[in-house]
Amino acid sequence: MYTYRHLFDFTNEIFLAIGCPPKDAKLAAEVLLEADLRGVDSHGVARLSGYVRLWEAGRINPNPNMQIVHETPSTATVDGDGGLGLVIAPKAMDIAIEKAEKVGTGWVSVRNSNHFGIAGYHAMEALSSDMIGLAMTNASPLVAPTHSVDRMLGTNPIAVAVPTHKQPPFVADFATASAANGKLEILQRKNKKAPVGWIQTAEGDDTDNANELKDGGALLPLGSDLTHGSHKGYALASIVDIFSAVLSGANYGPWVPPFVAFLNPPADPVGKGIGHFLGAMRIDAFRPADEFKENMDRWIETFRAAKTKKGEKAVLIPGDPEREMTEIRLKEGIPLLDPVAEDLEKLGKKLGIKF
Repeated sequence: MYTYRHLFDFTNEIFLAIGCPPKDAKLAAEVLLEADLRGVDSHGVARLSGYVRLWEAGRINPNPNMQIVHETPSTATVDGDGGLGLVIAPKAMDIAIEKAEKVGTGWVSVRNSNHFGIAGYHAMEALSSDMIGLAMTNASPLVAPTHSVDRMLGTNPIAVAVPTHKQPPFVADFATASAANGKLEILQRKNKKAPVGWIQTAEGDDTDNANELKDGGALLPLGSDLTHGSHKGYALASIVDIFSAVLSGANYGPWVPPFVAFLNPPADPVGKGIGHFLGAMRIDAFRPADEFKENMDRWIETFRAAKTKKGEKAVLIPGDPEREMTEIRLKEGIPLLDPVAEDLEKLGKKLGIKF
């Protein structure tokens, strides 16, 4: 069990060590640790060494010259110059919020970036400005489309954050695959099997082998199979890919570069880096913000009061589990699996930073 401050300081020092400017290092550490606080252990400090390995391979620019390459009053396309997605995405969301403040909505598509952590962090940036936030990103191709055995899409998450008055904000943050690859990595560290419906073999058969991706298997779209709606998960992942990458000029589909440094990016890229799509919508561009937030409170209260099935305590609102986990972990600390802690210790020794 580790305190938030301990992990934050260590992560910040690691990003400084690879050449990030102080403000960027602090921001990257904040975004990464938000995943651990919210209980999304697959996207937190467990991924820190992965970013460092990408930097060692020359695939992450720690001090990028991020630029707007195309824009209108309400839209922009940003080139991240190969920077950390943990830094590029929040800065792109700042642009979206600034545009929304001026004209009601702001939309930013990003190319030439890298993995940006949890999508929810970037969507929630808009909440303090009385705006609805939207964030999505494409990712390494590990997911097979419905009816296919080829890995064509990433887990391609979508996050939406909606402000409220008295109730906690509505925050939906989910992968468009049946499970994120990070959850498989957790199962691998624990030596456990995966639920059937998460993965298929290279031949397209169901499997519970959490290591199946290493043997050519693929993750399945949200819904798992056609009978249970995998075509909808496939469609959602495709929308994310198009908005994030085809729109911005990033790599899409099977050309998205892998997060792991030991695999080389495709030799025939169709774009630059990976892509994100971020949006901010000012509430009072649609109706008075106070009225909307009061109605959001009522919406949440109504859903919380819905009759539960036998054995279930309550109806959850998107964002509830993560908010409750944040409160617990800020108070009690953040648990790390032994393999993760050992990996961070090795990383620290390599860069001369005590874990």
